[in-house]
Amino acid sequence: MAKMNPEDLPSGTTTLRVMIGGKLRQLRQDAGISREDAAYEIRADASKISRLELGRVSFRLRDVRDLMVMYGVTDDDEIERVVEMAREANRPSKWKRYNDFLPDWFSNYLEMEGAASMIRTYEVQVIPGLLQHEAYARAVMMLGYGHTPLTEIDKRIEVRLKRQEILDREEQAPQLWAVIDEAALHRPFGGANVMHGQIKALIDMCDKPNVRIQVVPFISGAHSGAGAPFTWLRFAYEELSDVIYLEHLTGGLYLERDNEIDAYQAAMEHLCVQATQPGKTQDFLHKVLKDHYS
Repeated sequence: MAKMNPEDLPSGTTTLRVMIGGKLRQLRQDAGISREDAAYEIRADASKISRLELGRVSFRLRDVRDLMVMYGVTDDDEIERVVEMAREANRPSKWKRYNDFLPDWFSNYLEMEGAASMIRTYEVQVIPGLLQHEAYARAVMMLGYGHTPLTEIDKRIEVRLKRQEILDREEQAPQLWAVIDEAALHRPFGGANVMHGQIKALIDMCDKPNVRIQVVPFISGAHSGAGAPFTWLRFAYEELSDVIYLEHLTGGLYLERDNEIDAYQAAMEHLCVQATQPGKTQDFLHKVLKDHYS
């Protein structure tokens, strides 16, 4: 792990936990120590070591120190640097205030999204959350959470709009590359006026230097991503491998194995070939506006 100043650390407790866990896993493997032996050192079981290395739980600072010493780290400054990272990772999430409205699995995703340097996403039925206009987001929310109190709907919309702030960060704003199936442009969430505003917002987003949007038109026929929306996150930190995120009704799934990443990367590249070229996307969206929502 390259040395980092505190201001260089990624935002998000989940991302920091994953980085620290990966560091501990690499040190353990390099030292030839089993999970069982490492667990014994910190008075735990092997399953806890596994959870620590995957970044799924918070860290006891004493455990971090003890494990690094056990793994053969003798540089006190290096040990304290990682301990300080663990202390930062244990701080409450920036999304904590929304805990009553967000499941844990989605809060974790939001932190990883906020730390990504590249976000590539494919959507079939709806406009990607990072590109949703407020009125459109409300229409989608009302459909999915129709029996939910309006105050909670408002909070969920607030979260969705707050997510989008990462695209306008002055420093380390991620690159967003969105591929949208044409079907999403013809599903009139909220009616024609709402869709007009949403598509106009997409046209405007195409002008952002860190946003690229493509549309997979109906005329392309069957394609490699049919029926399977997904998001591919890439990070600027070598300690963090790419992640494929799949969301379903009651949870989110993270794919991190090389063969899984390769399969989705190939699917995304194929989609981009079949979609409108980025320079033609605004023309395509203007035509949709004129033909369906004028």
